[in-house]
Amino acid sequence: MNREGRGATAPQEITMAAPATFTGNRALDLDEGLIFEIGRAEVTGVDLDEPEAFTPRLGGLERTAPLPLPGLSEPEAMRHYVRLSRMNYGIDSGLFPLGSCTMKHNPRLNERMARLAGFADVHPLQPVSTVQGALGVISELCRWLIELTGMQAVAFTPKAGAHGELCGMMAIKAALAARGEPRRIVLVPESAHGTNPATAALLGYEVKSIPARADGTVDPEAVKAALSTEVAALMLTNPNTCGLFERDVVAIAEAVHGVGAYFYADGANFNAILGKVRIGDLGVDAMHINLHKTFSTPHGGGGPGAGPVVLSPALAPFAPVPALVADGETLRLAEEAGAPGAEQTLGRMSAFHGQMGMFVRALSWMLSHGADGMRQASEDAVLSANYVRACLMDVMSAPFAERPAM
Repeated sequence: MNREGRGATAPQEITMAAPATFTGNRALDLDEGLIFEIGRAEVTGVDLDEPEAFTPRLGGLERTAPLPLPGLSEPEAMRHYVRLSRMNYGIDSGLFPLGSCTMKHNPRLNERMARLAGFADVHPLQPVSTVQGALGVISELCRWLIELTGMQAVAFTPKAGAHGELCGMMAIKAALAARGEPRRIVLVPESAHGTNPATAALLGYEVKSIPARADGTVDPEAVKAALSTEVAALMLTNPNTCGLFERDVVAIAEAVHGVGAYFYADGANFNAILGKVRIGDLGVDAMHINLHKTFSTPHGGGGPGAGPVVLSPALAPFAPVPALVADGETLRLAEEAGAPGAEQTLGRMSAFHGQMGMFVRALSWMLSHGADGMRQASEDAVLSANYVRACLMDVMSAPFAERPAM
């Protein structure tokens, strides 16, 4: 056992391509080796007591050779990972325009709330009576989402946007099965998010594309022409991937419902209309909400996503389990299909109760801003998008310059 920290052997040479300094730094370009290249197996960064003699009880399965783990001192390990972190680009480094969805700042207040012991140290297998506070957060988050969207119910377990899409479309499929109508076609406009046709195809539907008009929006006449009793749903992103609000969305919803189909809305761009439009008033039956976009929780490598799905009265009975049920002032979880509160459920979408830490962060952001603050955040986001577009007009062409961007 090495009790002296750094060993007496000469350090292994680290091969770097013509470093500008002895640290290997070249301005912001860090030529950083792997930790296995930097560390040395004969070194440990801590002082450990010699282990006392003991008799192994592993039946001869104990390891007889040392693990080839790299040895570094604490400062070396810290510097290695800090240098690696400087290679990363994220929302804390600068503007993060990922696809059509620009990421929000992740407020540190939210992180503090999520690390409170009552949230961070609970376990989903605890007795429900011991986690009433955590379940209360889920209930309050669902209440806010219902208020902001004008929908009836929330499926809170989907883990991200595409997973939420799958949940919403599975609810539609379950509703059609309950009606005895196994329809086979899903309509997807050209301006929808790319995951929409993938989700429909995954569920076995035939995907039929709806062309966009010259102004970048969906042509309601093209939708009507494609509708039939074989159509299960229309999947539409609003505002769409071109950054345009679909002005004919109510007429489109009426046409879809006219043939007994359902209207699925992709909520990836919900930030642009938050507090301004309630999608339930537009005739939407299901929409996923990216907490890691609209409601400021970490995105991608910064943390797990969360994609709750809001459902209309027609689809609410088919929400996945667990369902949150209030018995007076006590909250409980309906975990199994057929249980009170989950009589027609489509089943389970994920283990346990969803991304609890993201629920805390999202609710923290909502409560920090309030209804007026969230509406202003939406207004500021749209104003900023149009300002950036105006600044770029001299160097880039805008395909739909006559319409405000969202």
